[in-house]
Amino acid sequence: MSRDRVDFHLHSTASDGSEPPDRLPVLANNAGLAACAITDHDTIEGVEEFLLAGKNFPEMKCFPGVELSSRYGYREIHIIGLGVNHHNQELRKFLDNMKLERLRRARIMSERLAQCGYPVPDEEWINHEVVGRMHFARILCRIYNFEDTNAVFEKLLRHGAPGYVPRLLPTPAEVIQVIHQAGGAAIWAHPVYANGRERQWAKKVLRHITPAGLDGMEAYYAGFCEEQTTLVKNLAQEFDLILSGGSDFHGAGHKNIAVGSGYGNLFVPAEVIAPLENRIENIRAGYFPKTE
Repeated sequence: MSRDRVDFHLHSTASDGSEPPDRLPVLANNAGLAACAITDHDTIEGVEEFLLAGKNFPEMKCFPGVELSSRYGYREIHIIGLGVNHHNQELRKFLDNMKLERLRRARIMSERLAQCGYPVPDEEWINHEVVGRMHFARILCRIYNFEDTNAVFEKLLRHGAPGYVPRLLPTPAEVIQVIHQAGGAAIWAHPVYANGRERQWAKKVLRHITPAGLDGMEAYYAGFCEEQTTLVKNLAQEFDLILSGGSDFHGAGHKNIAVGSGYGNLFVPAEVIAPLENRIENIRAGYFPKTE
């Protein structure tokens, strides 16, 4: 088996994926990956299970990770922490606050959905580790027979829809700092979209967050075309950032996305591993200097 690719963007049931954390290394190994990473939204609760399962595949590297939400201007920026220490207390405190904010938002969302004629019982969502819009979408699909979660988002949960509630989010600099404190590398996830002005916008963001310690960018992504990958690679070179990438696998929630290959044409070269490991080593040396 030629292990020449990686996938550093995988979600599990610890956040909004449909596969349990210990299943991700199995799927990654079946895909012939050289390395993979669990990157659940705003939680590290699946990391231990993921790493234990990864020990069954010594020929494949398994990185602990997390995908943290932040806000820059009017848009959300997601920053992945790769190689984080999931026992780090600063990271855990940060995530506890994120969880409280998700619960605050979910309560308001539940109230608005009820006002729209779609009440959701509290017991369906209140005890979930990182409740979000996808959880409500799945519940609404089951209770009210929507065609799929996309139909729920379009009618009720997308930006501007009656059930949508924005989150109060930290700044990218705050997110980068906590990732570094936990010994991980901060990677800007899916940094561009299809908009023709994305290059100018991305450069504006990079001028702001690179001095805050951003380590890399996700150049290889399931939703990217070749031009978008080239754009991000050029920006990474310009700002001296490492490259990363992944499928953004969620399982049943995104049925056409597979681990390692995305929609079928994703290829994240294994060459990204060494620069990532080097960056993580430097970060840890800076925050946790070795003693003689």
